[in-house]
Amino acid sequence: MWPFPSPSDSPSFVSGDPESSRIRISYFRKAGDDHLLARVWFGPGAEGPPLHTHGGALAAVLDEAMGGVCWMNNHQVLAARLGVNFLRPLPLDTHTTIDAWIVAVDGRKVSVRSRLLDAKGHVVAEGDGLFIVMREDYLTAR
Repeated sequence: MWPFPSPSDSPSFVSGDPESSRIRISYFRKAGDDHLLARVWFGPGAEGPPLHTHGGALAAVLDEAMGGVCWMNNHQVLAARLGVNFLRPLPLDTHTTIDAWIVAVDGRKVSVRSRLLDAKGHVVAEGDGLFIVMREDYLTAR
């Protein structure tokens, strides 16, 4: 299992609480693979439409996974643009899988895609994003 790079004094908004009633997420990768995978559970704290997961919760996990795959592949980035296509409603108390991968790198621009699948393998949501590699002076500034 590959741990998500989040300092303990600054936990992630999405994955920072492993006992959350909203979202529980575990990241991993296969040896030799440049994709970032995750298992995600959406609980009652992530409710949007009655008994279903809020679209913002779906978008947040796709955003974090897309940023995470960049960092995992040594691109220290911030999101510049995110897009999400919601393809089917997701009931609460559902376990899902995320797959995120880099499509292209052009200078400091990193284009990324992702998808969130339910337990039956149906695509629930797809994400795409443009991430920008941070300049060194930004990374060291306080």
